[in-house]
Amino acid sequence: MNPVNRRGSVEASVPKPAPALLRVEELRAGYGKAEVLAGLSFSARAGSVVTIIGPNGAGKSTTLNALIGAIPAQGRIVFDGSDLTRATLEERVMLGMALVPERRELFGTMPVEDNLLLGGWRQMRLRNHGWRGALDEVYERFPRLKERRAQAAGTLSGGERQMLAIGRALMGRPRLLMLDEPSLGLAPRITREIFSIVEALRATGVTILLVEQNARAALAVADHAHVLETGAFALQGPAAQLADDPRVIETYLGAAGGQGSVAPAAIPTESGARHVAL
Repeated sequence: MNPVNRRGSVEASVPKPAPALLRVEELRAGYGKAEVLAGLSFSARAGSVVTIIGPNGAGKSTTLNALIGAIPAQGRIVFDGSDLTRATLEERVMLGMALVPERRELFGTMPVEDNLLLGGWRQMRLRNHGWRGALDEVYERFPRLKERRAQAAGTLSGGERQMLAIGRALMGRPRLLMLDEPSLGLAPRITREIFSIVEALRATGVTILLVEQNARAALAVADHAHVLETGAFALQGPAAQLADDPRVIETYLGAAGGQGSVAPAAIPTESGARHVAL
């Protein structure tokens, strides 16, 4: 019920924004002596989609690897109120973080269903006896995986492998799902399907941190966006606002585009960055 003010009229209630599930402060990370991230600060509200776009080598994949704990990092990472700066990769996964790496990192000789069951490790550790129910949920979301559940993962098409990688992460029922270049190497039709899946996942309440070179598609599904260039944010703000920013249009969305431009039907190239399999 809306509150009544002193004059007796009803005041419309303004919904409060969801709290930040993830808060990152001055994140620095790299490989060896090479620093890639130069002090990133950002947050992701619960149930939102946040995207990080930018050219190859900007540090997008490094950001996700640092957040999941795959590489050493400095700064502060707060997840649902808990400081995870010194937490191990396994501890972060147990708290509900999941990463779908750029190269998917599937077990190619194992059947599709076995790959999915491995993703239930978190729920098993939490002694959730109904964890196998997540398998039915994944099959409902990805019917093709159910059709190919006995097929070796390495024989799937590129789009099917991406669905399997996302499905495996969903088996753990994560609260924060990090996707690293989910459209990489996929045909335009499959790319559109993958981004439809991202939109559908948002409706379930899972928070999504999306790293993409397909800037147009990423900005279309995201609530908030950051443009990462050489380890620092060049621009950040509401995704719809950045989609109309002349600098973003010229560099990433223009028909001719700049060096970092990726048209909606284009296939991004591999960054060559190092990733971890979860």
